[in-house]
Amino acid sequence: MPEHAANSVSGINIKSSQNRLLIKNGRVVNDDGMEDADVYIEDGIIKQVGRNLIIPGGTRTIDATGKLVMPGGIDPHTHFELEMMGAKTADDFYKGTRAAVAGGTTTVIDFVLPQKGQSLIEAYNNWRQKADNKVCCDYALHVGVTWWSPSVKKEMEQLVSEHGVNSFKMFMAYKDAWMLDDYELMVAMETCAELRALAQVHAENGNIIARNTEKLLASGITGPEGHQLSRDEEVEAEAVNRACVIANQVNAPLYIVHIMSKSAVKALRIARSRQNPPVYGETLAATVGTDGTHYKNACFRHAAAHVLSPPLRPDPDTPDAILQALADDDLQLIGSDHCTFHEKDKELGKNDFTKIPNGVNGVEDRLAILWQKGVNTGIMDPCRFVSVSSAAAARIFNLYPRKGRVAAGADADLLVWDPRAERTVSAATHRQAVPFNIFEGQHVVGGPQYVIVNGRVCLDDGELRVVEGLGKFLKTPPNCPYIYGGGEEMPRTPQKVDYPEPTTPNRVTNGTPTNDVSVATKQLDGMSVTSSGCSTPTGRKMREPGQRDLQNSTFSISKEMEGLDQKTSVRVRNPPGGKSSGLW
Repeated sequence: MPEHAANSVSGINIKSSQNRLLIKNGRVVNDDGMEDADVYIEDGIIKQVGRNLIIPGGTRTIDATGKLVMPGGIDPHTHFELEMMGAKTADDFYKGTRAAVAGGTTTVIDFVLPQKGQSLIEAYNNWRQKADNKVCCDYALHVGVTWWSPSVKKEMEQLVSEHGVNSFKMFMAYKDAWMLDDYELMVAMETCAELRALAQVHAENGNIIARNTEKLLASGITGPEGHQLSRDEEVEAEAVNRACVIANQVNAPLYIVHIMSKSAVKALRIARSRQNPPVYGETLAATVGTDGTHYKNACFRHAAAHVLSPPLRPDPDTPDAILQALADDDLQLIGSDHCTFHEKDKELGKNDFTKIPNGVNGVEDRLAILWQKGVNTGIMDPCRFVSVSSAAAARIFNLYPRKGRVAAGADADLLVWDPRAERTVSAATHRQAVPFNIFEGQHVVGGPQYVIVNGRVCLDDGELRVVEGLGKFLKTPPNCPYIYGGGEEMPRTPQKVDYPEPTTPNRVTNGTPTNDVSVATKQLDGMSVTSSGCSTPTGRKMREPGQRDLQNSTFSISKEMEGLDQKTSVRVRNPPGGKSSGLW
């Protein structure tokens, strides 16, 4: 059935979402280990994971031989239907979550951003009204604290206790718009700690940016290159350090959004080595998938399409260094900061870079770009891929293990990932609403063949069948045990003070085409494992006492794929007695 025929809940038998599904012969990958296992789903929930499962009749079967079965991606940073800088983002909650599902993301966390003086509750309600009937997958919300008064504190309390919000974002940039001064930032973080919520920060020095901008415009630099020149790495790193100091003063856990530079990673690493409560760092698909040299492109459309804050860095070593930081647990998550604008909106800043609406694409290509740059190059293994793209976000925002894990009892948000699937990223084929893609022309090997959202197959052997309004709002409870104690401890690796020089063994950078998965195969064949059976730093064991060792078998993509050359696609079997409903 074509996508448009399944884009509305109205008229659809809701029980179709409760059909039974079995994923057979795949390799299940979680952040702490891998196992050869089948996965049985019923009523939108994973019911069984293992071998020789007893399955009722009428169950659809997907053969995942040679494929990886992973938790659906969780994008912790999106901006759908956001109005800023005189423009509105091109992707609404339907188009944005449709693109997310197409790329393997099954949960997004969007940002409610009130205007200065606006009620946080009013803004939250506006976002719920925009999203609830459009989302194609589950979603949660962060709320921005863009101004301060006693009433803001009361509304933060209400959002936590009544509305399922456990994270609040503060801006150290966007002077005269959303920026808080250090006193306001400190009080807001203190309030987060009191509420057992998580403080988030956009870390850039807004005052330095404002002054640099004045000088650049006065000197005649008005094009997109001025955006990057106004806010270099030092400006980001200073703010990361200052945010960490303030959070430490009020004993507040802290989450730094979209870290974009080596200098900022170094500041974060130092803070993480000395600070308790914990500090978390997020980076973006854009940061590892492209760089800031595009700001000098002679085509305004091209250069402006890459403008976001903090900006992409012109240092060509930055993508590899950020990937290494993700692999080493100096950074914990990767988001998209998906915030797309039409060309006419970007042109608002044609003669003044300060008026270019900030934002790039990424929600659809985040997982494929990370796999290509991280796993296919040997920088990280599939377990770490799952951690930074799904499981860490689930833990940090108190959605785990309902989300971010392939296990009995979890929501049936799953990917059947084909490590041999090849495509070239292009605006001509993506589902996002803009005719531009910052990853244009990059060849990626590895992608989702099936995407299951709440038990429904929404990407079916490459065919997208999303349902508008299928997703649900996820309440994120406060007092997350992963952050505040009483549960799993934050995984830590030994911290180094000096940032290591980037290394480039066996890497494919800047989208260089590759037609084999030999690097990933070698990594999986000869993986050096910890007690968890995975090279991902977790600080804990996967197996409970008495459970079998899930890592006894060695997994090789190449071995799993032997004999598949004659079988160009993996088809599914219809349930006994007739065809499937067509809604899978």
